[in-house]
Amino acid sequence: MAGPCSIESRDQIFETAKQVKASGGAFLRGGAYKPRSSPYSFQGMGIPGLEMMREAADAHGLLVVSEVMEISQIEPMLPLVDVYQVGARNMQNFNLLRELGQVRKPVLLKRGIAATIEELLLAAEYVMSGGNYDVILCERGIRTFETATRNTTDINAIPVLKSLTHLPVILDPSHSTGHAGYVPAVARAAIAAGADGLIIEVHPDPAHALSDGRQSLKPEKFAELVRQVGQIAEIMGRRLAPVKAVHAN
Repeated sequence: MAGPCSIESRDQIFETAKQVKASGGAFLRGGAYKPRSSPYSFQGMGIPGLEMMREAADAHGLLVVSEVMEISQIEPMLPLVDVYQVGARNMQNFNLLRELGQVRKPVLLKRGIAATIEELLLAAEYVMSGGNYDVILCERGIRTFETATRNTTDINAIPVLKSLTHLPVILDPSHSTGHAGYVPAVARAAIAAGADGLIIEVHPDPAHALSDGRQSLKPEKFAELVRQVGQIAEIMGRRLAPVKAVHAN
């Protein structure tokens, strides 16, 4: 899963979709609703941005994953996304999780910045208790005393989660490190540890990104990384499997 932190323009999202597909990506990720630490930061384009991303994904045979922040956004997003993402700040927004349990589309659930593995699994239960069993767990780094990186990547969480649940487990090396230079190494480690996938920020011009440019890979770096994790997957007896992009409302 790859794409920009925020959908910024039609040209940006179409160019990114083209590059993600060419590199072997299966999902186009991008934020239309952005929970920013500062109320003065770019908050996203909303539904118009999602419509652009849907069009770009369809044009290049990709699926769409995007973050939902509140209950009122679920219905308008329904025809535009293939996977709802619940961000770290909303991992324990239990009302939102209950509502997503009524939707018959996958939910990518990110671990909260100070959440234990047990708390992540219980948050997933809120979705599944409503009858939606298509939950993807995402490790994205936790907050510790260390400041060299944005968060501390809990690689341990991958084998632990794989031992405790049947749910797929992916890793977000962009948010866990906060630095594009560290993303490839952590992504490689995740696949070696048994992760089922990666969600990575990719931007055609990171220096001018409206959000998270510092941690976004340029398309050529992403393509190189996909080749590397494919080789690691083969060593582990796995392979990069194509995902058929059949979008259904």
